[in-house]
Amino acid sequence: MQRILARLSITFGLALGLGGIAGSAVAEDTSEPIHLISAEVCQTCHEEIYRQWKGSMHAQSTALSDPIHGTFYEMEVGDPKAEGQVHKKSGTFPVCLQCHAPNAAHDKTTKLDAHVAYSEGVNCVACHTLQSYKGIQGEDGKMRLGLKAYEVSDKLQGPAAFPRGVQQLTAAGDDLFGGAVDDAAGSQKPNPHLGEPVEMDGIEIPALTMEASPFLMKTSDACMGCHDQRNNPQDVPLCATGNEFIASGSKVACQSCHMPVSNGLVDHSMGGGHDHGMLKRAVVFDVRSQLDGDVLKTTVMMQNSQPHSIPTGAPFRNMYLKLTAYNDQGEVVWQNAEGHPSKDDPKGYFFYGLADDKGMPAPPPTATQLGDDTRLKPHEMREILYDIPAEGVVLVRGELYYNLLWPSLVEKFTQLPSELTAPVLMAAVEQNIVAP
Repeated sequence: MQRILARLSITFGLALGLGGIAGSAVAEDTSEPIHLISAEVCQTCHEEIYRQWKGSMHAQSTALSDPIHGTFYEMEVGDPKAEGQVHKKSGTFPVCLQCHAPNAAHDKTTKLDAHVAYSEGVNCVACHTLQSYKGIQGEDGKMRLGLKAYEVSDKLQGPAAFPRGVQQLTAAGDDLFGGAVDDAAGSQKPNPHLGEPVEMDGIEIPALTMEASPFLMKTSDACMGCHDQRNNPQDVPLCATGNEFIASGSKVACQSCHMPVSNGLVDHSMGGGHDHGMLKRAVVFDVRSQLDGDVLKTTVMMQNSQPHSIPTGAPFRNMYLKLTAYNDQGEVVWQNAEGHPSKDDPKGYFFYGLADDKGMPAPPPTATQLGDDTRLKPHEMREILYDIPAEGVVLVRGELYYNLLWPSLVEKFTQLPSELTAPVLMAAVEQNIVAP
C-alpha cells in the first residue's frame, strides 16, 4: 500500500519538496531556508509523486540536466558549474535561471552544483512556495519572469492544505498525525505540514507548515510566470504560450491537461513537448483521397486539440507532414518532399519564424521581428490539399512528425543525443486506393 500521507496529499494535488535532505535524507539543519529543501525529502512520504517529478522536464530543467538548454546556456552565459557568470551580451545575472533554476536564482548564484536544490531545477518547493501571481509585466514596464512574477512564501502552499479547524475545535486531546491516517490500513503517518517536526522511518523531517492557496495552485497562474511570454533583448516574443492560451478564450487551467488526475492521483510528470504520449493526442490527424480521373484528390486534415498553438514554447520546435503514395510492391511513387519539407513543401512545415530587419531568418537572440508563423493556432482545423498522380498508387500514407529543434540546429548541434534531435511520430494514417 502506498504511504498514507502521500495518498492524502496527492488527492489534494500536491508535489511537495520537503526538506534539506540529500543522499541519506537526514534533516540535520532544521533552520535551513525552505528554498534549499531538496525534493529527496518528499520521497519519504510522496514516493509516487517524486517518481513522476523525477522523470519530468521540471526535474531536468537546468543546464546541468537538459542538453538543449545546456547548449544554449553555455553559448549565452557560460559554465553552469561556475560562480559569477553573467549573460555575455548584457552583463547581467542570467534571467534564464529564474525559470530553469529558481532556487539558485533566489540566492543569485550561478554555480548550479553548489547545492542539490539548485541542481534539481524546478523542484517541489520551487512551485509549492509560490503564494500569488503578480504577472510578468512589472510596474517599470519591464518583464519580470519566473520567481520575479510571484510573491514567494516561506511556507509551503497547496491547493487545499489541511482544513482541520472544526476538527481541532471539537476533538479532545492532541492529534500528532493531523488526521493524515488510514484507520482501515492500521497505519499512521506523521504529518510535518501541521507545523511540527516529525520522524518517518528513522528520518527526521522539519516542520513544513502548509497553507492553502487554491487560486494559484489550481489555476494557470501557477504556470504563467515561466510559460506566458519570454522576449529577447529586442522585445521579440520567443515563447508566447500564455498569449496563445488567452487568445483561445479557454477557461480550462493548464493543469487539466498537463497534470491530470487519475485514480485520485495528480500526475506530476507534467508532460509537454518531450512527452510522446502528449504529442500523440495533441492533434487530430486524418488523410482522405478521392480518385478524380488520373489524379488522387487528397486532403490532409489536422485539428489542434490544444488551447495554445502547436508547437508552442521554445521557438525552434516544429512539426512537419510526410505524405507518401505507394504502388503494389511497396515502392514510393510520389511524396510531398524527399526529406524535411521546409523547402520542398512549405505548407507541410509548421513552425514559429523569427527574422532580422531584412525579413531573413534569424536566431532567437538576434531576431528583430517575427517571421512566418505556420503553426496550428489554438483549436484550429486546417485542411491541406494535394493532387497525387494516381497511376500505380494502391496506398496513401500520411505522417505527422514533431521536432524539438529546427533542421539547421539539428545539423549544428551534433553533440546532442539522437533522442532529442530525431523526429517523433505524432500520428500516422493510411488509405487503400481501390481502382474503379
